[in-house]
Amino acid sequence: MNPSKQKSSFSLNPLWQFMRKTYGMEEAFKSFGPYQGASISPRIVDSNTVEVTMPLVPLNTNYVGTHFGGSLYSMCDPFFMFILIENLGEDYLVWDKSARIEFHKPGTGTVRALFHIPDSEIEEIRNIVKQSRKTIRNYEVNVLNQDNEVVVTVYKEVYIRSV
Repeated sequence: MNPSKQKSSFSLNPLWQFMRKTYGMEEAFKSFGPYQGASISPRIVDSNTVEVTMPLVPLNTNYVGTHFGGSLYSMCDPFFMFILIENLGEDYLVWDKSARIEFHKPGTGTVRALFHIPDSEIEEIRNIVKQSRKTIRNYEVNVLNQDNEVVVTVYKEVYIRSV
């Protein structure tokens, strides 16, 4: 959906609201079907940081025995948007605008990614949106293997506006 055509009454999905209230957001993410299937395990470190791990298991293995690229992207998909929504609150619409994944080497074993948006970035977004009503921010995250080598880099472009 085009973010500019999104209704200003945007709200979180009722199922996610229920799961968050009932189980907490970390458990809600862990119970998400695609994450269960791929053995993706998010851990909320603090309000600005999420760490995600994924072991190599048969359900996330590709044709040549390494991590399936879709699972590598899936483990990175929602977290910049999630961190922004959580920190900016209901007065902001946050929407993924585009994404790109760059493969560096085959993923084997357990891979991990750390998503972090500092308070200074959150404050900068608030100031820009206050002046311009909207902004587009670019983020990237490296997925690392057990030897701290980069397996993939995921680039995200996020649209943010006031509602």
